[in-house]
Amino acid sequence: MIAKKKEFYGGFVMLAGFFIVLVIMFLPVIDGHNAMEYSDSLYNSISKGSAYYIPKIKKEIDVFSGTVINMTLPMADGITAEQTGLLFMKGGGLVNVSKEQLKVSGDLAKILANCLADADAMYFNKGTSISDKYGYDERRVLYNWHRALKAGEKELQRQKKFAEAKMVAQVLKKAVECSYNYYKIEPQKISERLGVVIFSLLFYIAYTLWYGFSIMFLFEGWGMKLEH
Repeated sequence: MIAKKKEFYGGFVMLAGFFIVLVIMFLPVIDGHNAMEYSDSLYNSISKGSAYYIPKIKKEIDVFSGTVINMTLPMADGITAEQTGLLFMKGGGLVNVSKEQLKVSGDLAKILANCLADADAMYFNKGTSISDKYGYDERRVLYNWHRALKAGEKELQRQKKFAEAKMVAQVLKKAVECSYNYYKIEPQKISERLGVVIFSLLFYIAYTLWYGFSIMFLFEGWGMKLEH
């Protein structure tokens, strides 16, 4: 039994409109993408634009210029060891590959500078330059850097070279991981898309309230209400 027809039918119309808009949001109406894909791409692009730490880290590694490190790193398999060895050699390191183990010796600053150069190219979506440089897929290159630096951090900590380990961790998290996760995404500053961002946030608030009020009016129309 409908107690208040005005509230009930008003809530019903609002809820129907809510679902019509929801269906439209899942249609490819924005440059061949639906609203969810467009919004996800927008915020990924903006977050990438504010996550470029590589120039700052390049300055920080200078303090380790001339610091020679010697590390023995476990690898997943022989192929990974061979591939990862190339990364260190391009940074001027001496490398010895023994089955699933990699022995590296070299100037820490030069090794990390080469890593940052690769991460920088990947950040700006220049993957071809990386695959040409090493002869295999650019994503695999960054993945190998990640595994090698992770193992290197642990090895340096074991050697009680904590400052060096901390620097390796910085390069890993703020350069390699960022570049890998944001690869193929075009970076944008929020100031460039401020209008769209404000609209999307206001729409989200309004759309949430729209659903809430439609449900509230439906229940009021049924004669249901909250009591203390």
